Amino acid sequence: PYRMKSQTPIRSTYATHIPQVRVTYAFWKRVLDVVGSIVLIALLSPALVVIALLVKFTSPGRVIYQSPRIGKSGVQFPFYKFRSMYEDADKRLGDLLAEGSNEKDGPIFKMKNDPRITPIGAFLRKYSLDELPQLFNVLKGEMSLVGPRPPIPREVDQYDEKAFVRLCVTPGITCLWQICGRSDTTFDEWMALDTLYVEQMSFWLDLKILLKTPTAVLRGDGAY
Repeated sequence: PYRMKSQTPIRSTYATHIPQVRVTYAFWKRVLDVVGSIVLIALLSPALVVIALLVKFTSPGRVIYQSPRIGKSGVQFPFYKFRSMYEDADKRLGDLLAEGSNEKDGPIFKMKNDPRITPIGAFLRKYSLDELPQLFNVLKGEMSLVGPRPPIPREVDQYDEKAFVRLCVTPGITCLWQICGRSDTTFDEWMALDTLYVEQMSFWLDLKILLKTPTAVLRGDGAY
């Protein structure tokens, strides 16, 4: 498991009241993840090829961007995305932080007109097309179709005790935050939505979130 600087245990005292995931729910959730990711990868394969070519020929650098993310119980895994930023984006983050460019509260970094984002990357982000490679994370069992978004280590190092609740379950591609405003929400609102999901998660809630995700993605609200 990832070792946080704070050494705070992944399952915080705040999370002890959360019921254990039922075996039947866990089984059917995994079935949905495997079948759903295979079907979506097959159906979207032409789009995946087109997006890969657009990324490749519109800016120099890798097509697939990998970054370390923290999953269930603090397990670190390689997170896949189509690259939507210039190749030196990670190096430039320090300068943006030093300049006070962060437009969000809490440990996350967000800005609407991030200069590190490529022109094609802005389009991919608006409609969450850059997230499609995470279907392979789902197939590998590192992620689920539905669950809290996986944080980067730097963010986890700044979590308070309540925020650790979201690390008690497998992270997902979509979640309540994804259909309720995304980056237009505050950090506390985001954590509250993730906590609500963890406390009430069920197969039917997952289906409800999945059915609402396409409309939310097409609207593009809070996507930056």
